[in-house]
Amino acid sequence: MSQRTPKGRVVLADDDVLLREGLASLCERVGYAVVGQAGEAETLLALVAEHRPELAVVDIRMPPEHSTEGLKAAATIRERFPATGILVLSAYVEVEDALALLAGGHRIGYLLKSRITDVEEFLETLDRISKGGSVVDPSLVQELVAAQRRDDPLSLLSAREREVLELMAEGRSNAGIGRRLWVTEGTVEKHVRSIMSKLRLPEDTDDHRRVLAVLTFLESR
Repeated sequence: MSQRTPKGRVVLADDDVLLREGLASLCERVGYAVVGQAGEAETLLALVAEHRPELAVVDIRMPPEHSTEGLKAAATIRERFPATGILVLSAYVEVEDALALLAGGHRIGYLLKSRITDVEEFLETLDRISKGGSVVDPSLVQELVAAQRRDDPLSLLSAREREVLELMAEGRSNAGIGRRLWVTEGTVEKHVRSIMSKLRLPEDTDDHRRVLAVLTFLESR
């Protein structure tokens, strides 16, 4: 049997030991090398400084206060080690925290812990961040869209364009959106151009900048 090429090194941070060990087992099963685990933010930062992993998976709430320790640690990692991709996990949709995190640029993601139960989707999220993309939990996108004012420019979008917008904000490429909606990539490109025009957003072929542009628009509701 041929050996699997390592996908990259990962550091995991969550004070729930069972969840952390489960994530470690899952990551290693598909080819990631888990080089460290932490139950609080200080240890997480030390592990990242020591190993310089390609990816850090961080719980948003960690000891001692269980407020935003993980989020602050993620911001520190982004500042000190920008090459490390970051996936922040949260038990609930926390809009302001998520938007602050995602404003940090590419190789970053926000995912609800409940989404981890979909193993295939979770692993796809890790791969997308490792490859330079950004990932937004669909629940966050839906909450932002639902909060729009009645006279907001989103009302200009067709039902199909709204579907494309939500998938864009999740970090999917045009090809990925096409597969999800069962349409051609060319059709998706037309929808994207229309969305950019209606929302007065600049066209950009870089996926993570498209995500940030959409989120910036949604944040200004």
